[in-house]
Amino acid sequence: MVSLISTSARRDRRLGRLLALLALAGVVVAGLESEAAQAQQMRQPSPATPVDTPAPPSSDDEDGADNGLSTATLQAATQARVAGTGARDEDAASDLSSGGRIGRAGDAPAVGDDLARLNQREGSVDGLRTRLDPTRNDAPGIRLGTFTLKPSINQSINVENRRDGASREHRGYLETGVNATLTSDWSRHQLTVTGQGAWQKNISGEGATDPFVDIDADLRLDVSHQTTAHLKAGYRVEREDASDPNAVANATTQSTVQQFSLGSSIEHDFGILRGSARLDGTRYAYGDVELDNGTTLSLKDRNRNVGVATGRLGYELSPALIPFIEASLGRGLYDERRDISGYERSYTSWGGRGGLQVDFGEKLGGELALGYGHYGFDDGRLRDIGALTVDGLVNWSPQRGTNIATSLTTALEPSTTAGESGAIAYSLTSRATRELRNALVARLSGGLTLRNYPSGSATPDERVWFAGAGLTWDINRALALTGDISYERTLRDSGINAGIAKIGIGLTMRR
Repeated sequence: MVSLISTSARRDRRLGRLLALLALAGVVVAGLESEAAQAQQMRQPSPATPVDTPAPPSSDDEDGADNGLSTATLQAATQARVAGTGARDEDAASDLSSGGRIGRAGDAPAVGDDLARLNQREGSVDGLRTRLDPTRNDAPGIRLGTFTLKPSINQSINVENRRDGASREHRGYLETGVNATLTSDWSRHQLTVTGQGAWQKNISGEGATDPFVDIDADLRLDVSHQTTAHLKAGYRVEREDASDPNAVANATTQSTVQQFSLGSSIEHDFGILRGSARLDGTRYAYGDVELDNGTTLSLKDRNRNVGVATGRLGYELSPALIPFIEASLGRGLYDERRDISGYERSYTSWGGRGGLQVDFGEKLGGELALGYGHYGFDDGRLRDIGALTVDGLVNWSPQRGTNIATSLTTALEPSTTAGESGAIAYSLTSRATRELRNALVARLSGGLTLRNYPSGSATPDERVWFAGAGLTWDINRALALTGDISYERTLRDSGINAGIAKIGIGLTMRR
């Protein structure tokens, strides 16, 4: 009897354990199904409505009652939303396989649009804003084999007022300007050819026209990683200005001046030392002058050839700072040994200078040098000229869209006056451009030239200053509207002063 009772008790205990396990399994399965349903609902939420959005606790709820926004509720909603983000790809795949479209209008993205993009824009390496490309509005040019030609033509109408002492001239004229750049696209070496010119025709008033042509070519030869060579050639033709000290009085048309130039240079990097050598040659040819009495005057006695050899040695303190020293030796030879007044104007020149070359990227770059130059003439009756020289070129960009280029030059200007050697001319020019809008650029320019003659000279010193402003509106890549205004003033210590004012508007076509 006892044995039967114990056996029955053991069976009851086993049955109770089995029932408990089944009940626990049912609870677990029900919980999993509930969580799966909640996750599926979070992955495909319907557009939020005022009814769906729980209201914040009101002031009537005691102690900030739950009101559907307890901490546990918020944490659960956040976790479910994050989990739904990870399952987005699975939902898209299921929609695609079932023939549905991806990204239904009712789906509220769990992440920002930028994060959901697969083709995001790459940022810069240093994390800074990318630089505006100054050529983004330029015309694409014409492809010629391995070269790219970028031509442009400008047609403008202008008004000019010229005052020279008591005399005044006023004229209106049409000007046709041409610009072109030819650039090679080689894996090694590079050839760049630039050309510009202008032709003028008077349509009202009287006054001399001022046409010019300027062509330059530069062939860069990459000899090695440390050595670079350049071969240069150029041609320029222009009419001598009536306010020039060497201009002929009582002339209706001044002389045409042609310049032919050739040059070569080589630069080698010796580590922290940088050496370069340069050889430049220029020929000046002068045409006849038309006088007011109908005759012509030949200026062949001013034709000359000038050659200059220059050597430079620089020390690299850093890639951005390179101080240097430079020496030059030159010779000027006139075609005719004596000019019309009987003077031998051929000369020998030499000079030295020291300066600093800087390169701070797009913000600041260029060089500035101080030195001394001497010019000795073959004719003992002509006084030698020696003077302090200042030369340099600096490009500065104080902020994006603004560029300022400033240059300083010192040069000898031989005289044609009997007994006069010439003048040392110091020139300072500056040009600023400002991008006011994406297609609107403003220009400002200014300059000052000082011509100093030796003490006791009969020719007075003079100062020439210049100021100008302009606007360029890019209608599109192929068409631009331009406007310019300028004023030039010549002041002499003694004698007649002169002034020129110009204003014009034009249309530029580019390819």
